Amino acid sequence: MTLGTELAFIRENRRWLGAGFLLTLFSSFGQTFFIGLFGNDLRRDFGLTAGGFGAIYMVATLLSAASLPWLGRTLDLISGWKVAAFTIPILTLACLLIGTVQGIVGLTIALFMLRLFGQGMMTEIAFTEVGRWFEANRGRAMAIITPGFQVGNAVLPVVAVWLAALVGWRDVWLASALLLAIVAWPMLVGLLRVERAPVTTMAPQPQSHRAKDWTRAEVLRDPVLYILLAGTLAPPFIGTTIFFHQGYLVELRGYDPLVFASAFPVMAVTTVFFGFVCGYLIDRFGALRILPFFLLPLALASIAGGLVTPAWGIYLFMLLLGVSNGFTQTLLGALWPEVYGTANLGGIRAITVSAMVFATALGPGISGALIDRGIDLPVQMIWMGIWCLAACAVLTSAASRIRKRKAA
Repeated sequence: MTLGTELAFIRENRRWLGAGFLLTLFSSFGQTFFIGLFGNDLRRDFGLTAGGFGAIYMVATLLSAASLPWLGRTLDLISGWKVAAFTIPILTLACLLIGTVQGIVGLTIALFMLRLFGQGMMTEIAFTEVGRWFEANRGRAMAIITPGFQVGNAVLPVVAVWLAALVGWRDVWLASALLLAIVAWPMLVGLLRVERAPVTTMAPQPQSHRAKDWTRAEVLRDPVLYILLAGTLAPPFIGTTIFFHQGYLVELRGYDPLVFASAFPVMAVTTVFFGFVCGYLIDRFGALRILPFFLLPLALASIAGGLVTPAWGIYLFMLLLGVSNGFTQTLLGALWPEVYGTANLGGIRAITVSAMVFATALGPGISGALIDRGIDLPVQMIWMGIWCLAACAVLTSAASRIRKRKAA
């Protein structure tokens, strides 16, 4: 694939790729890495322990996961721009609420709205719409839109920490609401109004990459789905846990808060690079060929984060996590259409994104309870790495089973 061909692809599809990129970027305000930046402030202002804050976050995120399959189904019923048109204002309201809330109940509601309409629906719209718009170049398209996550990771932590030191953490959330209202809403609604037919001038996707169109009910009855989830839920569980408790880890090891925040760009750049690597491999070999190996970098990142205590260990952890994220975000964007088809992708994607949100709910709650019981986060990270290694074997079996099923 030449640079000229790549640039031509981006130029011809800039409207739809730009919409996907902006959706992933603005999902940042509901992502754990951003909320976790204010973890120490929230615990202090509301008098919460690590376990108490983790429990509230878990409840809010579990409610979000339970709601997402029903809300995400709207993408099969109405146009994506209409879904974005109500999603972004509610996310804006959530930012306003968390910037002004005083009680525990209000905090829980604000977190629920951030998780459902930020992490959940913004990601759901991006991956569902792009998954439908692109067939032969789905891997490439996913590799182009997922850097939106990484731009958020690279820019927002440093800006938020700096701005919070100047004006206070609550005003950061009010500024976020303003950005969503005056930039995100008009740009995304305008871009998404025009649909793209799923055709391409590139070589057609090999037949082996195609899947029959499963119904949502068939997917729920498919045992392979749950085998896949056992492995694919490791990245959101582990990443959320570590980012949610970043303040605790900084205090535990005596780091300057800016050390952790300034390591996010390392992860972001690495993620973008390996996202394109993964996109190329998917378009050439298919997502199923990559599936058994994509957790190996996360295993190394988790074990390194648990064992390496000097400040440079944070940069090593973020570097390895970036490799993992690059493969994970691009792979999971292309995997589900390859396995289950595209006709009911909105409803199917809602199931998988809901499961992802469920995993991000369990992580902070379980890890916070373990911290309160004296099992510190570095020890937990080593066990997370072991989970990833075991999941590689499970995913190898699942990929083989799916290939045999498609060949039958």
